[in-house]
Order: sequence, then C-alpha cells, then structure tokens
Amino acid sequence: MERRELAGHGATAEPDRRPPALTISFVEFVALVAALTAITALSIDIMLPALPAIGTALGVNSENDRQLVVILYMAGFAAGQLVYGPLSDRFGRRPVLLSGLAIFVAGTLGAVMAGSFDGLLLARLIQGLGAASPRIVAVAVVRDLYSGRQMARVMSFAMMVFIIIPVLAPSAGQALLHVGDWRWTFYALLILGVAISIWAGMRLPETSRGFQDGAPRLSLSQSFKQAVFESQTIAYGAAGGFMFGSLLAYVASAQQIFVDIFDLGQMFPIVFGAVASVMAVASFINARLVGRLGMRCVSHTALAGFLVVSLLLAATEAVGIANLVTFVGLVAILFFLFGFIAPNFNALAMEPQGENAGMASSVIGSLSTAIGAIAGGLIGRSFDGTALPLALGFAGCSLITVAIVLSVDGRRHFARPRRRAANEVSRLDV
Repeated sequence: MERRELAGHGATAEPDRRPPALTISFVEFVALVAALTAITALSIDIMLPALPAIGTALGVNSENDRQLVVILYMAGFAAGQLVYGPLSDRFGRRPVLLSGLAIFVAGTLGAVMAGSFDGLLLARLIQGLGAASPRIVAVAVVRDLYSGRQMARVMSFAMMVFIIIPVLAPSAGQALLHVGDWRWTFYALLILGVAISIWAGMRLPETSRGFQDGAPRLSLSQSFKQAVFESQTIAYGAAGGFMFGSLLAYVASAQQIFVDIFDLGQMFPIVFGAVASVMAVASFINARLVGRLGMRCVSHTALAGFLVVSLLLAATEAVGIANLVTFVGLVAILFFLFGFIAPNFNALAMEPQGENAGMASSVIGSLSTAIGAIAGGLIGRSFDGTALPLALGFAGCSLITVAIVLSVDGRRHFARPRRRAANEVSRLDV
C-alpha cells in the first residue's frame, strides 16, 4: 500500500478537516503500532514460565499469590490510561508516548533490582503505569488517521503482527530460564523498551490534528464529557473490558492449568503459544471481512459464538469429560472468535470520537482494563485445581457482554451492519 493511502483513508464526520499525513510506509506504521501495543502482552507472557522461580526466590508460597505479578501490572496499566490520553491531546502524541516509555524502562530496572516480592510488585505497578502510554497513544494515533471500518482493518493488521510476539514470549521466557534466573526476563523487557523508545522517537511523527493545523481544542471537561456521555463509546469500552477479562483470566491461570492439571511441564509455552496464535489468524481474516460486512456484523456474530463455545467448555468441565485435547481445542476456538471481537469493539468505541481521540482512548482503555483486571483477577484467583472456574468465567463475561451490546444496539442491529444515514455519506459506515 502506498504512503499516500495513510493520508487519504476516507473522510471523517468533518470533510473539511483532512487527517494528518505520515512520512513512513504503511507496513512500518502497522509494525510500530503493533510493537507499541505488544509491550503489555509481552510484559506478562514472557514471565509466565518464571512465576514458580519468582515465588521460590522471593519466598512466595501460595501459587495464587504469584498471580499478583500479573494483576499488579494490570492495575498500574489501568490507572495510567486515565491520564495519557488527555495529556496527548494537550501536549501532543510524541512527548507523552516517549515519557510513558521512559517510565516503563524505569519500572523494568526496578524489577531487575528487586530484592523482595513487595519490591517486585511495586516495580510491576510502575511498569504498568508506563506501558499504558504506548497503548493509549497508539490507539489515538490510529484514530487520528482512520475511522470506521478502515480503523478496524488497521487495528486487525496491527493485532495480527503484535500477537506473534507474545505467542513466542513464553518460549523465550522458558529459554531465558535455562541460561539465567528469573531476572533475565526483565533484562529482555529492558532491551525491548529501550529499542521501541528509539524507534518511535526517530520515526513516528506528530499526528494530533490540533497540532497539525492549529485548530482549537476542547477543554478538559468538554473532552471528558464528550467521551463518557457517548453511549456507543462507553458501552463498547465496557463490553471490550469483559471480553478482555476472560483473556486475562486465562493468562493468569494458564501456567497452573497446563502444568498442574495437565502436567505439560516444559511443553507449556508451546501449547500456550499455539492457542494464542489463532488470534493472529482471526485478525488477518477480520481485516479482510470487516470492509465488506461491517464491524457490528462480524463482532456480534463472533460474540454469539464465543458464548455458545464457553458454555460448552463449562459443561464438559462440570461433568468431568474434559481432557487436554478438549480443553485446548475449545479454548483455541474461543480465542479465534476473540480475534474478531477485540479490534472491532475497540474501533466501534472510538468511532464517534474523531476529534477527541486522546481522551476517548484514555477513557476506553482505563474502563476496559479496569473491568478486565477485576474480572480476570476474580476468575484467576478462584482457581481450585480444575479448569471449571475459568470456563464459567468465560461464560459469565461473554453473557454480560451480550447484554451490554444489546442495550446499546438492540436486537434489531445485533449481528447486522447499520445502514449509512443520509446525512453521514462522508463518514465511513460501520
């Protein structure tokens, strides 16, 4: 795709306001967005094999307490998202992005030097605070340039690329444990954080429209109200949060399920990566489908399928007929469907916020991550030696998500693309 396609993606709700242009290729842009958003997943997945070693080294006896290494990171991630969006609207995308990456690097250094479990948890909290910046700013940058189905398409390509990294992360974490101790996972994150900071600092231009053309910007209160009082934004942000909660619950308890229940041992990273890789396949297919069928049709259909499959998984666990093949197969189907839900829900939430991308990205990100962290934490910590709590968590999260989507779109629009209104001919329909 030519560079000019980034700048000419289609009109927004205000046809006289052209989106800012980029000076890098489409491929590099997608790769950079993917790398920025992948920091969060990588910071969790690479250390999953190291959780037992961390517990042994720092005197943590409870397996469920080890999950705090994941949960505290996500808590910081949720809190940080509240501020980076408004700051990027006011001061620009680049300085806020680079400042957040610096905080991430500082937190990683703290984790490397941590001498106690409490010290490690504090460092993870700081890490999460910093990692919120690339996630929030990356989404705002995409919304600066794209809208509607095109935004969903770009986010799908980015998700397809960034999933490759966390798919390989557990295997990389396992390999690092063979040559060093658990601190080596943080050394790897430190190198990555510095590398991405240099890449973004050198190659990503300022994309905020206010900084491009000097247009007046909304006040902080106006910007906040525009984000939180838009029903589509809040509903799809919350819906995405519950779906993210199911993913986080799986990540938090995967090591216990695959190692303790199914006794996979060192095969755990391979199986974990294989299950996660189906999301990349789904994201690629979604990028192809969403332009023809629309975000609602694709994501709603996948959501209905997710609910059905999660109920089937819960049933097999409840009656005791589940085995490794059954569990892996059904979970793989769930995350294949998740690959159709996540990018489209995010794009639907951001769609009404063209001139308010930074604040909206913060509101959506903090809302969805907070919901996901709470839901995922509750499900993960309910682990009882079986996979039933996780299966019931999948079913509960997807059922709540269906209720939220129906509340904002109604049965009439569920799994159907909305028609373009006569007064919205210049806007990409969804």
